[in-house]
Amino acid sequence: MEQVQYISDESSNITGVIVPIGLWREIESERETARLLKSETMKRRLLEARNRKEGIPFDEACKKLGI
Repeated sequence: MEQVQYISDESSNITGVIVPIGLWREIESERETARLLKSETMKRRLLEARNRKEGIPFDEACKKLGI
């Protein structure tokens, strides 16, 4: 478990936190997914993508995108 560090002021009131980057990325990913799922169109697209059986290899997609 990654450790979260708390920041407090002179009166011991917690004013902030330091979150390990792995945990932060996980939180951000969950927030983005929740935001996308609020849109019925995006929700449908995500479900279709998850259930899709066909596709192209990652390297080929990168080539097509020029990256």
